[in-house]
Amino acid sequence: MAKQLHPKVKEFKEFVQKHPKMSLEVRKGTATWQELFEEWYLLGEEDSRWDDFREGKVKEEKKDSKGFMDQIGGMLKNMDPAQMEQHINSLSQAIGAVQGVLSQFQSADTSSQSKATEAPERPRHPFSFTKD
Repeated sequence: MAKQLHPKVKEFKEFVQKHPKMSLEVRKGTATWQELFEEWYLLGEEDSRWDDFREGKVKEEKKDSKGFMDQIGGMLKNMDPAQMEQHINSLSQAIGAVQGVLSQFQSADTSSQSKATEAPERPRHPFSFTKD
């Protein structure tokens, strides 16, 4: 009579079949099947631990992000330094203008607060009592 495998073991076997690079790690001796199964059981199939064993989508995404940084680097290399300096100066002036407007609002706000604190003195007792 054949011994039935636990459903989780069957799922792990299917996972290993989808990721054949895992068996190479076991053959190299860097991990055991028990260790990999325990990590798979605890972390799940979608954990980044398995990215090294995946083929296709995950590596393509990494290449795309690296390509994006390469594109930015290429754009910076192709820019004219004088033009870049002009853009930086324009941006600096715009930031200075925004800071000036904010400082005006802050000074107006503090002056209105100081006026509110300088309210006329009130009598010490809010109710006036008179004798009948």
